Amino acid sequence: MRAPNPPKHFWVAHVVRATLGALLLALFRVTIVGRENLPATGGFVLAGNHVSYGDPVLIWCAVPRPAHFMARSSLWKHAFLGWCLDRFWAFPVERGTADRAALTKANNILLSGEPVGIFPKGTRNVSGEPIEPQDGAAFIASRAGVPLVPVGISGTGKIRPKGSRRIHFPRCTIAVGEPVLASDFEGLGRKETVAAMTAEVMRRIDALVVHAEEVRPS
Repeated sequence: MRAPNPPKHFWVAHVVRATLGALLLALFRVTIVGRENLPATGGFVLAGNHVSYGDPVLIWCAVPRPAHFMARSSLWKHAFLGWCLDRFWAFPVERGTADRAALTKANNILLSGEPVGIFPKGTRNVSGEPIEPQDGAAFIASRAGVPLVPVGISGTGKIRPKGSRRIHFPRCTIAVGEPVLASDFEGLGRKETVAAMTAEVMRRIDALVVHAEEVRPS
């Protein structure tokens, strides 16, 4: 597998966001609701639903500040894709394990004042069947002492519907909710705080997905 090798400067990402990113937002007619809930400064964790490969792409293009998305390490097996991920602020995580390297990387990014993007359910939920969320997003936010910001995205499931070989361009809506803070759960131990934060952020994500669907133009 190709080892991650991020560059010293991320000029490629800035150029892509300003050009191809802007084009994608226009093609999918992306609307952002609740933009004021995104912290203007400091690190924070973005936690969203995940039904399509378009989710991280459109969120990455839409949020005002560069977001470092945690992605499964197997994606770095592909040389070109790994090269792109390195330059688009992504970093790998070994799923199903307590990946200390990924946790440390995320913590360092947050402490440097930059946002990290994580999908608590870990993988795309294409079937709609319940998937148990992971505690990683809440653990990382709690450990770094930063806000955990819920995001619900709607429309991306129609980009390439099941059975279709071509790409569609549906309208997409990203709804951002009020942050979940570890301080909201004072009096609980660390493990209980993380569990409570996970439950609350998932509740807010589910509500935001419904809201995003309701306000998404047809």
